Amino acid sequence: MFHHVKELQFNARVTKPDVRFAKLLLEQFGGPNGELKAAMQYFVQVFGCRKAAPDKYDMLMDIATEEFSHLEIVGATIQMLLTGVNGELKNAADESDLTKMLDGKAAKENYIHEAMINPHFFIVSGGTPTLTDSVGNPWNAGYIMGMGDLTADLRLNIGAETSAKMVYENLMKFTDDVLVKESLRYLMTREVAHYQMFQAALDSIVPNFPPGILQSDPKFSNKYFNMSKGEDFKGPWNEGASPNLGENWEFIENPLEHVRETNGFLDEKVSGTERTEKSVQKDNKTLSAERKAEVDEATQPENGILSWSVYEDSINNKNNVEKGQDSNKQKKSTTKKGLK
Repeated sequence: MFHHVKELQFNARVTKPDVRFAKLLLEQFGGPNGELKAAMQYFVQVFGCRKAAPDKYDMLMDIATEEFSHLEIVGATIQMLLTGVNGELKNAADESDLTKMLDGKAAKENYIHEAMINPHFFIVSGGTPTLTDSVGNPWNAGYIMGMGDLTADLRLNIGAETSAKMVYENLMKFTDDVLVKESLRYLMTREVAHYQMFQAALDSIVPNFPPGILQSDPKFSNKYFNMSKGEDFKGPWNEGASPNLGENWEFIENPLEHVRETNGFLDEKVSGTERTEKSVQKDNKTLSAERKAEVDEATQPENGILSWSVYEDSINNKNNVEKGQDSNKQKKSTTKKGLK
């Protein structure tokens, strides 16, 4: 269940209205890297791990709920930046407190021009936040990513937090309002915090690479194909040991020649790794069985009934009933002894 508290998580403030920046900030309200996308992505992911991974469920639900709080902060900031616009547009342009702050007719006309770059923003919403990005594209569920596997979903979430962090960083370049920057810095910092939470959760799953269950083919997992002409660069991505599997990278200087020599890779041999096709198949079966057993054990119905929640009052009532039954048994036993 959800419970709303009317105070914002962070006390968002603005020094003055700014229609242009309000429009830009819509990117984090209804954009593909915004707060609603993050909240819904994590919220959808939690259902698959409610029973099998209750610790990850708890974390994902906490972060999803916080993202809704961030959406509220962004929406409130946009609304404050639009002070004077809400209402009739003509009056907002001619008589609002916002335009009174502008000097001269040219300044007012410039304001109207900038405000109407995205007229849908004002015509439909009346000068309030809308679920669109900064150029008017409507929010859609296609932004949400989830694979039903924690080792994949947590990596997707790390990517989501990375993108959101960068959007806030870029937004800060387009406002001089120190109070708005204060809110943006807070929101940006929370993206960094969430990134670390997801990374720590991923690290707690062993094994977690590669994502999912099936292991990679040892014939191709350590090959680096030099697919461009010109100066070549070497680094930990194509020489030495690979970071996750610990295999030796093999730099294929001429991929076309290599493809022809191996009959389109059909004759490719395993090299530079201790893994074999046999060991990979064994690992696939072992991990598949382990993960299936974990899910099956966690999702077994109790007395033939599947229940999502166990309520504290129900537990207390059950315990009280059991205590009462035990007490009655003791009384009966004492009574029988007394009769004897």
